[in-house]
Amino acid sequence: MHAMKNVLGACLLLLGASVGAQTNDNFTRTEDVIYGRKFGTALTLDVIQPQPANGVGILHMVSGGWVSAHEFINANYLKPLLKRGYTVFAVVHGSQPKFVITEIVPDIHRAVRFIRHNAARYGVDPNRLGITGGSAGGHLSLTMATQGGPGDPQARDPVDRESSAVQGVACFFPPTDFLNYSRPGEDAVGVGVLKDFKAAFGPRADTAEERQKLGREISPIYFVHSNMPPVLIIHGDADKLVPIYQSQTFVQRCREEGVIARLEVREGKQHGWPDSSRDIELFADWFDEHLRGLKPKPRGN
Repeated sequence: MHAMKNVLGACLLLLGASVGAQTNDNFTRTEDVIYGRKFGTALTLDVIQPQPANGVGILHMVSGGWVSAHEFINANYLKPLLKRGYTVFAVVHGSQPKFVITEIVPDIHRAVRFIRHNAARYGVDPNRLGITGGSAGGHLSLTMATQGGPGDPQARDPVDRESSAVQGVACFFPPTDFLNYSRPGEDAVGVGVLKDFKAAFGPRADTAEERQKLGREISPIYFVHSNMPPVLIIHGDADKLVPIYQSQTFVQRCREEGVIARLEVREGKQHGWPDSSRDIELFADWFDEHLRGLKPKPRGN
C-alpha cells in the first residue's frame, strides 16, 4: 500500500497542486459526460473547452496505479494545452482492484470512439485526436497508440463502430514492457517492483506461466508497428517505480519500425515532480507539430 500511496501522490503532482481549484475564465468545463456503461456503472469524462478552440482534441488519461477518479481532474494543470486551443477530454476509467488492466483498456478504446463519434458536437476534428497521461495513464496512452484501431461495423451501438486510433501521443514515465522491467528478463507482472499493484493484474499474476502470457498482452512494446502515431515520452532517470529503461527500450523499438519517437530525460527526477507544467508546454509543442502541422518552436538551452 505504501507504493500505491506514492503513485497516487505522483498522480496528484501531475494533476496540479490544488485539485479543486478551477480558476481559468477562458475555458468551459462540462463534467461527468457519460461515454459508456460498465456493469450498470457509468463511465465518465469531463470536456474542457477553451476559447478560442483550435479544433483538435486531446484525451487526458486520469490514472495513477490504474486507479482513476473524478476528483483527480484539475483543469489548471492542463492550461498549457488549453491556452493553445486544445479541447481536452479528461477520461476516468474503471479502477483496480475492482477492474484489472485487461478490463480497463476497453474503457479507453470506448472513450476514443465516443469522442470521435461526437466530434462535431465538441468542435474537434475526428481525424486529429491526441492522447496524454502519466505512469499508468502513460501506459494506457501507449496502449492506444499501439493498439487503437477500427471498430466493429456490425455493432448495435454506433459509437462502437468508430475507430479508437489516435494521431499523436505525449506522456510521462509509462510502463511499456512488464516482462523486461529494469533489465532484460525482469518480471514485474504484479510481482517484484510492482508487487503492491498485483490487484491491477488480477489472478493471472499468480503463476509464472500466466504472467508471461499476460505480460505480453498488456505491454505496449509488443504491439509497436510502423503506422503508429508520433510519440513523445518524458521520464526521470531516477525513477525507481517505472525505470527509465521502460521508455528507452520502447523508443528504440519505435525507431526500428520507422515511427517518430522522442525521449526527453529529466536528470535526477523520480516518479513525478512538482514543476511538470513546464513539460506540458513540450506536450503542447509536440501536438502543435504533429496534429496541427505547425513548425516546432526553437528549443532553449
